[in-house]
Amino acid sequence: MRLTEKMGKRILVALLFAAMLLGSLAACGKGEDWRAGEKQVIDDNYRTWYEIFVYSFYDSDGDRIGDLQGVISKLDYVEELGFNGIWLMPIMPSPSYHKYDVTDYKAIDPQYGTMEDFEKLVQECDKRGIKLIVDLVLNHTSSEHPWFTAACEYLEELEEGEEPSAEDCPYYAYYNFVKGKPSSPTYYQVGNTEYYYEGAFSDRMPDVNFDCEAVRKEFEDIMSFWQAKGVGGFRLDAVKHFYGDDTVRNVEVLSWVNDYVKFIDPNAYIVGECWDGMNVYAQYYASGVDSFFDFEFADSGGVITRTLTYNGETNSAQAYAKALVRVQNAIRDYREDGIDAPFFVNHDLARAAGYMRYDERKIKMAATLNVLMSGSAFVYYGEEIGMTGSGRDENKRAPMYWNEDTQTRGMTDGPADMEPQENRFASVQEQMKEDNSIYSFYKDTILLRNQNPEIARGTVARLEEITDQDIAAVSKTFDGKTIYLLYNLSETDKKEVTLSREQYGYSEIVGYLSVDGGKVSLKGDTVTLPSYSVVVLR
Repeated sequence: MRLTEKMGKRILVALLFAAMLLGSLAACGKGEDWRAGEKQVIDDNYRTWYEIFVYSFYDSDGDRIGDLQGVISKLDYVEELGFNGIWLMPIMPSPSYHKYDVTDYKAIDPQYGTMEDFEKLVQECDKRGIKLIVDLVLNHTSSEHPWFTAACEYLEELEEGEEPSAEDCPYYAYYNFVKGKPSSPTYYQVGNTEYYYEGAFSDRMPDVNFDCEAVRKEFEDIMSFWQAKGVGGFRLDAVKHFYGDDTVRNVEVLSWVNDYVKFIDPNAYIVGECWDGMNVYAQYYASGVDSFFDFEFADSGGVITRTLTYNGETNSAQAYAKALVRVQNAIRDYREDGIDAPFFVNHDLARAAGYMRYDERKIKMAATLNVLMSGSAFVYYGEEIGMTGSGRDENKRAPMYWNEDTQTRGMTDGPADMEPQENRFASVQEQMKEDNSIYSFYKDTILLRNQNPEIARGTVARLEEITDQDIAAVSKTFDGKTIYLLYNLSETDKKEVTLSREQYGYSEIVGYLSVDGGKVSLKGDTVTLPSYSVVVLR
């Protein structure tokens, strides 16, 4: 009888414990188990993109230069991180290491491999549901491009007093040639002639003349060539320079590009680089192009950095939330279905680790502020491990840090003029083993984005009743469903935020991130957030 009583008490205690546990889970929703939730990845153009500089990424043949086979060998790595889009920086033949001065728009640079390698890359991306876009440099060609060399040879062979004609040399009309030296420093002489050509970026990059219908036909043929090879779209370089800073004329060029590409493939994705403030690049959405990079939030002076490293109301969490709404509305003024393209770092900008002063907590939180933005989020290779690189452009395009042993198979040497780079954080190989590494935090952040379609696609509204300057509180609504994101951007303080379940209609936590691994909890209507954390409520 006593044994039975003891057993009964034990059973009663076990039942009470189970009830308490269930109650705790009910209060927190998925809680710590959120990573086991299903991904809800939609096959559209709201993707999470990984930018790759092939030259420095992964070497497959032992020449210490990255190549397309190297990219293929790392597709599982890209997929496991959660990316479903890849942007390749230029892969076409070029005399430069960066390859933004193209000599042949319908070929693969031999340093990178062959067209067969590219076709294999497209196939392997398709198997994994990864959309592949390639950099398309329309604004200028290489000074070694056959179009340009033919035009220059023609001008150099003109008899004295003879005027050039596009009828005699069609390529003369492909570029912006003028007779007599202009006052602008971006014009360069053709040999010893009286003629000069425009090159906004360099004498090795002559600008193309988009008033010439023949050159537009050339580019139509080029775009259709790559689409036939299976690319999912294009990243367009330097779109604000087609006609200087003439927005109206630049938008017209982009409208032509967009119409042509979408005629071939309505599902193609195009993202343009209009390196300017939001009030300027928002206007470019009138072209119909899907996305433009969101320079407002990027770099050492952008919204994300200011939010994490500056003080005051204008750089608070509240200001970050307001900026999310502001950029959304700016885009919609020109195109209702425009897709923002948030990024934090790219190949032209210093890597984040430096201007975050190698503060791992800030680097992680910056990832969250970027990747959880609406639109198509872009991440530059190496940012997921906190790589180093600043100063000259070559430094920003340093070898992917796969392994501490730089002589390991697959490692690259990087550009010839790169200064020695010292990475402060561990390699991919080491960080993949650690649950609290920058790599693991990026992976979790992308997973959270992939589990909740509203994060990328939702219409953003700020919860104005949350007034704490350290808390960014927004809702995102998509397809009739609403989620709530609460960010605690205090560097040191735990925060409690009260949000009425009855008013907002949420029931649980569906995921959260904390830079230190601390837990986010929900009890009643009160959410408790550790410093530098974010929670998603549904």
